[in-house]
Amino acid sequence: MDTLLKVENLQTYIGQYHILQGISFEVKKGGVTVLLGRNGAGKTTTLRSIMGLNLPSQGAIYYKDREIQGLPTYKIANLGIGYVPEDQGIFKDLTVEENMRVAMKKQDEETLERMEWILQLFPDLKKFWKKLGGLLSGGQKQMLSIARAYLNNNELLLIDEPSKGLAPIMVEKVMESIIEMKKQTTIVLVEQNFMMASTIGNEFYIIDDGRTVYSGSMSSLKENEQLKRQYLGIA
Repeated sequence: MDTLLKVENLQTYIGQYHILQGISFEVKKGGVTVLLGRNGAGKTTTLRSIMGLNLPSQGAIYYKDREIQGLPTYKIANLGIGYVPEDQGIFKDLTVEENMRVAMKKQDEETLERMEWILQLFPDLKKFWKKLGGLLSGGQKQMLSIARAYLNNNELLLIDEPSKGLAPIMVEKVMESIIEMKKQTTIVLVEQNFMMASTIGNEFYIIDDGRTVYSGSMSSLKENEQLKRQYLGIA
């Protein structure tokens, strides 16, 4: 399986704080790689550093063997990396339709077909097509954020905490949608909900205090009670 994304010894400061102190991991093409760890471990900063939103001070990021750290965010996005931020990042004063159309890089037949597929996956978005983004429920906003990132045939999606703040029934819907998406694209998922992460994920990396400390197959982590207790706080 080809390596799509490779992160080597990533170090990132936010102000005076040394948040990432040695993050390394690889993402194989196909499937879902999950970044796990307690709150404040550096998972969100890792995704933001990959996207160029936080500038790494050391280390390297390779996408399809091309070094991308230091590139502007829009150039990284144009290489085929979609990003679903923790705060969803939708335009609250635009309708669902306008949010989707603003996100389109091109309005060709392929993109329009993808939009139709997405609207079948997220029927709520079709139902509230003319509704303002700010008036959607939390779950619907999350669906819209994921849909926008998926729209442009990105080979890699970075998805940050998609279940955060959602009711259990909405978590189930978001989880089902990501399972469908992983059939067609590669995903890096940051997720605190271990049930969701272990259901969706193929490989995992645990981040602790800004460092990658453990990795393996998700099936092996399910059975490792000591590791889950030590790094994830799961009894």
